[in-house]
Order: sequence, then C-alpha cells, then structure tokens
Amino acid sequence: MLCEFRHPTVGRRCIHNMEMRIVQKLHAVQILYSTLLSTVITDPKFSMPIANVTAAVGRDATLTCVVHDLGAYKVAWLRVDTQTILTIQNHVITKNKRIGITYTEKKTWQLRIKDIRETDRGWYMCQINTDPMKSQMGYLDVVVPPDILDYPTSTDMVVREGSNVTLRCAAVGSPPPAIVWRREAGDNISLQDGEQVSSVEGPTFTIPKVNRLHMGAYLCIASNGVPPTVSKRVMLIVHFPPMIWVPNQLVGAVEGQRMTLECHSEAYPKSINYWTREKGDIVPQGGKYEPVLIDNAYKVVMKLSIKVVSQADFGAYKCIAKNSLGETDGTIKLYSKLSGYPYFNPVESSADKPGFGRKTLLWSSFKQSFPCVSFVFFYLLPPPSCRENSIPICVFHLAFSIPILVQRPLGKALDWKTPLGRS
Repeated sequence: MLCEFRHPTVGRRCIHNMEMRIVQKLHAVQILYSTLLSTVITDPKFSMPIANVTAAVGRDATLTCVVHDLGAYKVAWLRVDTQTILTIQNHVITKNKRIGITYTEKKTWQLRIKDIRETDRGWYMCQINTDPMKSQMGYLDVVVPPDILDYPTSTDMVVREGSNVTLRCAAVGSPPPAIVWRREAGDNISLQDGEQVSSVEGPTFTIPKVNRLHMGAYLCIASNGVPPTVSKRVMLIVHFPPMIWVPNQLVGAVEGQRMTLECHSEAYPKSINYWTREKGDIVPQGGKYEPVLIDNAYKVVMKLSIKVVSQADFGAYKCIAKNSLGETDGTIKLYSKLSGYPYFNPVESSADKPGFGRKTLLWSSFKQSFPCVSFVFFYLLPPPSCRENSIPICVFHLAFSIPILVQRPLGKALDWKTPLGRS
C-alpha cells in the first residue's frame, strides 16, 4: 500500500496501519519460533517398554505403547518380520480386518488383534517418526492347545498273545505337548520287568510278549498347559486259543438231590461253550438240565445244574470251549455217594416165662443196598423193684450175621434216642 504524505492527517493514518501489520507478523514469527523451540526441547519419548503378550489361538490380544510429549510427531505400528505398516496414528493401514488401533490423549496407543492365529506370532514395533526414528518392540506369543494327529497315532490293534506291541501317539501344539498313557479302566500297566505302574510317559509305549492281561482300552493323553487337555482311546485286543480249568474234577451226589457242575474257560475271540456226556452226546438245554454261562470279557464260567440227580446221571461230563484258534475241554466225574445212615426202631422184649426166650430184631438203612458194617446190642437189667416173684431176668440168645463185604461205610447209629451222626 502506497501512502502519499500530501495531507498531514492522511499520512499519519497510513503509517499507523503499517506499524500494526509489522507487529502482527512479528507476533506470528514469535509463536512459530516458540513452537519450534518447544519441539526441540520436548522431544517425544516412550514411558515404558512394551509388555510381551501371550494369547491362545482364537482369543484377542492387545499390545500397548505409551508415549510422552508426542507433539506434532506421529506413532505407527509395524510387523517386524514382514516390515508391514499396520497403523499410523488412529488410521489402520493394513487390509487385515482383524487389526485395530485405539489411543487416549495421544499418549497410550494400543494395537488390537482379534481372533489370534498362529501366523500372528512374532515381534511388533511401535515407532515415532522423529529424526532419527525412535522405536521399541514387543513380542506376541501365540499358544495352541494340544491336538492328537490321526497319523501316526495308533488305531485299535488286534495281536496274538506272546507278540510284541508298540502303541504310538503323535500330538501337536504350542508349547509342544507332553504325552502320558493310562488304562481307561484305571488298572495298573504291567511293564517288562513285572513292575506295576499307573501311567507311562512318552509318545511310544512298548509291551513285549503281550498277554491277555494287557487286553483293554488305553488312553493317550496330551497336555501342554493350554486347555483343553485331549485324549485318544486305543483298544488293544489280544487273541488266544481257549483254555479250561475245572475247580472240582470229582463230584459226589446222592440220588434225588440238586447238583451243579462248574468249569472256567478263557478265550478270545469269544468261545462257543457247551457240555457233553462221556459218549459225546451234547447235554440238552431244558428239562432236568440247566446250562448257564456267566460271561465277563474273555472269561466264562460254565455251569450245568441237574435238578434231580438220578442213577442215569452218574458218569463223566465234558465242558468244551472252542474258537477260531483252537478247542479244549475239561472233564468232571459225577459219582454216586453212598447214602443213608443206619437207623432202627426201639425194640422192647421180655421173657414170657422163666427160661430162654427168642426175639427177632430188624434194622434197615436209608438205601437197602448199603449194608451195615457192624452192630452191637446193649440191654439193661431192670431194678430189683421191677422183678416179680423173684423171677430172674431172662438172658437173650442173640443170633445175627455180619455182612462180608462193605466197600464204603458211611457211619453208625448209637441208639434210637440219639440223633444220627457220621462216624
């Protein structure tokens, strides 16, 4: 603006306006200088290190960067291994929709990652665009719960008794999981040296010379401190031919009583079990015979009940077990037990007249075919008051015979008033 000083009043007004503009410009320069000076003096700095974060797969994670005196500078988050810029100030740069940024008063900057994946594991950098650049890093560790692989983990196994068996269990996770083997039923595990343990550690478990006692379900359990712990069931099936043992091979019975014969068998695959007589005839089910099978895993208790034993039932019985690997049998001899203890009725005898008298005594047993071994007669003299006319008591003349051959005596009867008992 040009001022002409032709008029005293106008000239003074122009000078005043120019002075005002100069003062305003000087004030603006002073503010700019103060800002620059303040920026140089209050350089931004990090208040604390970035804390490392551990998060499980599928969860959310947050990395926090705290900056003081940021001023006009800007904060950015980067992925270190890929040198990818994730955020600048409050703007998300990456196309990853799981990444977010929050900040408070330009002081606390939080990088948020949703639905954590294993690929998110690594170093993250919080950076301030000073010259030289200022930065610090924090580590995101992603933990993964254990997972048991289908291969090479063992599936259900069928082996012959006496062979060597190795069970395998492969699991992945972060940190790497530890593996423990247990029996599903809670039974102890038999080791090669005979030691009994509740569990075995390690991805492989070897059983040398496996036997039927090893048969059952085993659990491979994988854990790494990250829930949940997982397990897989492996069924070990041991095949072996049948075997039979008989608790009582000789059984006695009396005609008319109920009798049960018993055999125990073990076999796997499960056996076919039945009874035969000594000539090979299969004992029928029903009528007087009641065959019963009590099955428990590879063990079977065979019972044959005879409701009423008769003479025709005495003899040999065979319990038979067979499967695809073999056949075996056991024999039980059912014999007739001598029955019937001797007994007799009371005998009263007196002399009809003085002199010798004769009285016939009779005795019998429960089974007429079982003779008595011996017998003894006892008699009592009546007291004097019972004697009439001073007639002396008569003396019996005893006539009897003793059996010649007795193979199995059973007992004796003392008198008709005393309960019978074995001799």
